[in-house]
Amino acid sequence: MTLHKTLKSLVTCGTVLLATALGSPAWAQDASAYPARPVTFIVPYTAGGSNDVVARILGEKLGSYWKQSVVVENKPGAGGNLGASMVARAAPDGYTLLITPNNLLTMNPAMYKKTGVGYDPLKDFSLISLIATGPILLAVNAKLPVNSVGELIAYAKAHPEGLSYASAGVGTPHHLTAELLKSMAGMDMLHVPYRGAVPAVTDLAAGRVDVMFGIPNSLMPFVKRGDIKALAISGPEPVPSLPNMPTIAAEALPDFNSTLWIGLAAPAGTPLPVIEKINADIAKAMKEKDVIAALEAQGLAPAWNTPEQFRAMAKEDAERWTALIEEKNISAE
Repeated sequence: MTLHKTLKSLVTCGTVLLATALGSPAWAQDASAYPARPVTFIVPYTAGGSNDVVARILGEKLGSYWKQSVVVENKPGAGGNLGASMVARAAPDGYTLLITPNNLLTMNPAMYKKTGVGYDPLKDFSLISLIATGPILLAVNAKLPVNSVGELIAYAKAHPEGLSYASAGVGTPHHLTAELLKSMAGMDMLHVPYRGAVPAVTDLAAGRVDVMFGIPNSLMPFVKRGDIKALAISGPEPVPSLPNMPTIAAEALPDFNSTLWIGLAAPAGTPLPVIEKINADIAKAMKEKDVIAALEAQGLAPAWNTPEQFRAMAKEDAERWTALIEEKNISAE
């Protein structure tokens, strides 16, 4: 090769490499300048629910830090899979982020095996941080003659095929938490899925179903009226929002653990400096008194962890729930 051709080849290669570098998000994105335009939070459910409210609480606070608006867009459909797959396919630049409850990353992939969910929960997302956690409350109709988890388990075993439990829908964390109870306690109950928590709680209070796992904010008004009895929470530890409420683990099943959590994720390939900046700002936001109060009003607690911790937690939860889903042959299709 002549000197002229060699130089020409080097220039061409250099031009391609420069163009590639300039076109990559890592090069183009200076985290110190992020965000330079509005950021969009995709909520894969309808407006008004916990995920939507949490998105707006966090979005307002981050927007005040960033001096940029955070737009919340509701993209419901396919059990949350529609909105999640939209974010998975979005540009990895930090401007389209996913508000994700635990079922999207840890439960749905195992329950939509025929149609698929349209994303890989660990390969298609850069997990940023937890945002909020919340207890799941075990409750029964007030006329059911049980007052503890142990009594409920004993009653169910003494009345096989005699108990029913409500859920806000097939594949929801409330549904799978009830299936976890059945599996660990060796008991049986008939699943009665509803389209949302409101009709499920209404029928529980009326005695048309016997048992339900649900969000405390939905159940406690009926507990105070005497229509429902609250037995325990499903997480590993008591929570301040429900003082004196025992855990299922302490009452009857030592290894029982199921909690609600909501996190923030970005498309895979989003530059690490951007992920780190968002994570640091979430950590700051979760210490703000107004954010804490707003989340607690929803029955939730502020949460934060590192991207590495979030990914490890999601992976562990996915393995645990997938094993249960396969054991019980649960499908949302």
